[in-house]
Amino acid sequence: MNFTLSAWGLVFIAGINTCIGNLLLKRSRLEAPDPGLLSLLFSPWLIAGLVFYGINVVLFAKALDKLPVSAAYPVLAGMGFALITITGNYFFGERLGLNQYVGLGVILAGIIIMSSS
Repeated sequence: MNFTLSAWGLVFIAGINTCIGNLLLKRSRLEAPDPGLLSLLFSPWLIAGLVFYGINVVLFAKALDKLPVSAAYPVLAGMGFALITITGNYFFGERLGLNQYVGLGVILAGIIIMSSS
């Protein structure tokens, strides 16, 4: 198997983990019995989100064995932006208007341009 292709696969999986981690953080705030710091720290949703972030870091670090950080990180971040925008709308009913779609398109176009060198 092509090592670079498998490294990009790790970046892709890390991007999905970033998205899941952010969704779990949002859920931790929606399910919080009170807005205090202790309810946040002991929230199972927050702990699960941190686990996904940890997996994200390990996968991304492994991908950096074969990929330059200047190409891999923008792809990870762009994937995160896109997935979180779409899933936030789907799971939490967050508004997606024309400005959000245009902004996301501009960000993704910039990432493609940056990573293609």
